[in-house]
Amino acid sequence: MGHRETGPLIAFSDIPTAISLLTRLPIGGTAERGAAAAWAYPLVGVIIAVICAAFIAVMKALGVPPGGMLAAPVLVLAVVLTGALHEDGLADTADGLWGGSDRKRRLEIMKDSQIGVYGVLAIALSLLLRWTLFVGVIITEQYWVAFITAGVLSRAGMVAVMSLLPHARDGGLSKSVGRPGHLTAGIAVGSALIIALICYGPAAVPAILVAVAAVFICGLIANTKIGGQTGDILGATQQVTEIVVLFVLVNVAM
Repeated sequence: MGHRETGPLIAFSDIPTAISLLTRLPIGGTAERGAAAAWAYPLVGVIIAVICAAFIAVMKALGVPPGGMLAAPVLVLAVVLTGALHEDGLADTADGLWGGSDRKRRLEIMKDSQIGVYGVLAIALSLLLRWTLFVGVIITEQYWVAFITAGVLSRAGMVAVMSLLPHARDGGLSKSVGRPGHLTAGIAVGSALIIALICYGPAAVPAILVAVAAVFICGLIANTKIGGQTGDILGATQQVTEIVVLFVLVNVAM
């Protein structure tokens, strides 16, 4: 169960709080409301998507041809904007969940700052897959709506996992932020669904379904292997969900 809602369900200050937590943008957010600000996580996905899409539009206007040469700097920009927060979580999750023999050892590995073979492979595959998918959305001229849809659905998935699964350890980023209540999670998920449908209409349904499946599978694996969620699990969930959503959207556009 998530925490019971206290104070206002939505506060304007939640937006800079979410931005400061999930990005490296110089926004002076506070951590006072903690997980209560999680409803705004999908909005962070919109902001990152708009910045990346605007960058593509400018580069194309300057004559940079669509394709791999343009997708690469966009991918770098996306990683820089988040400070590789989600990539770090993906690497630690891969190392811990598949490098440890039991729950205690898995959590120890995930907390270790060193990266192992599983983590390196996870980051490499994530970058390769996203670069390929970025090429697809750029070539099909779908980068505005595709980036926004993937951004909101992947971050709403993080909030869902935060709300539904207990903390796997007593410390860490996820524990310090707290667990959002179900109403907060519902707002995050509901807003993400609305935005996705605005972007694509009924064509967004397949992307929504694979996002739900990805979040469910990530949550199930985490709960089975470590008994809950951590900040690393949330980062891995975001990465996996973004990839599968973009995959569907690219194929819809082609």
